[in-house]
Amino acid sequence: MPELSPAQSEDQQLLDKLRPSRIVLPVLIGLSVVGFMFWRSYQPGDLDALSNAKPWWLLVMVLVLLARDAGYVYRIRYLTQKVLSWRASLDVIMLWEFSSCILPSAVGGTAVAPVLLHKEGIPLGRSVAYIMATAMLDNMYYVLMVPLVVAIGGDTLYPHEALQGGLIATLRIGFILSYVFVTAYALLMVYAIFINPRAVQRLLIRLFSTRVLRRFRGRAYQLGHDLVQASAELRGNGLVYWLRAGLSTFFVWSARYLVIGCLIGAFVEVGWTEFWLIFGRNLTYKVILLIAITPGGAGVAEGAFPTFFGKFIGTATLTNFMVLLYRITTYYLYLVLGAVFLPRWVARIYGKPKAEEAMHS
Repeated sequence: MPELSPAQSEDQQLLDKLRPSRIVLPVLIGLSVVGFMFWRSYQPGDLDALSNAKPWWLLVMVLVLLARDAGYVYRIRYLTQKVLSWRASLDVIMLWEFSSCILPSAVGGTAVAPVLLHKEGIPLGRSVAYIMATAMLDNMYYVLMVPLVVAIGGDTLYPHEALQGGLIATLRIGFILSYVFVTAYALLMVYAIFINPRAVQRLLIRLFSTRVLRRFRGRAYQLGHDLVQASAELRGNGLVYWLRAGLSTFFVWSARYLVIGCLIGAFVEVGWTEFWLIFGRNLTYKVILLIAITPGGAGVAEGAFPTFFGKFIGTATLTNFMVLLYRITTYYLYLVLGAVFLPRWVARIYGKPKAEEAMHS
């Protein structure tokens, strides 16, 4: 059997990660968890509130979802300095979201995104730089928003009504540790990209040369190399470039966190104080999703949702319906869109025969 060239190997790895058959496992896990939750909680009359749905809030939720995706498309197009067309930007974002749904949450779409940009004609080093820029901006949003929501919401960010004291303490520790880690990582990236990438590269190599961390030395070396490349690509961009990137990041993540509040408001009376508390709880809910090992957090996201948001909804059955609707609009929708966009993208990049092969793999 002939050996694959590096380019062929990269193509094969990408298509393997994106193969449509990967949809099956997360769908089975997620729907099984929701089905079990419905079976355990259903009582006649629990879903009567659905007849009082407020179409206005549902419309707002749809607009928020559309605005979020439009914001992502805008951001990647302008981060790449308009090298990507609007169509290519849309394809990249849809496949990025798709890969986030079918890969474990800890990996997400970040592992696939640089290759997607590379296949759109952007040199690989520059593609990595752009994805590192998005990661830095995403992390900085979290770093800046957490103190704000903690100052406003305080201890109400934790679901005391659903968890015992020991579990709340564990969640609080996990939240603090995740914030410290994300902050350290974000500041390290800022320093590496804008100030001294070589120093960070040396630090990573030394740190991961210790006996405990030596097994990760290869990844640390690659990260240091990527940071140096990213700095060379991005440091010269002006204030307007970063202002546009920062504002679009704030927009898309705020829209992402507003979806649950809009969804609950469509079926239950929610005051503005509760609405913003729901927004804040999204940040603690995210900690659970970050440690999920299932594709796209399937099963974990569904199981944890009632703990964080059931208080605002009412009956367990109505809460479970909200779980299902939330996952349809923010997860299963992107599985379907990915299955639609993937063959079109593969046909455009590789040709129709490769697209047919990929879809039947």
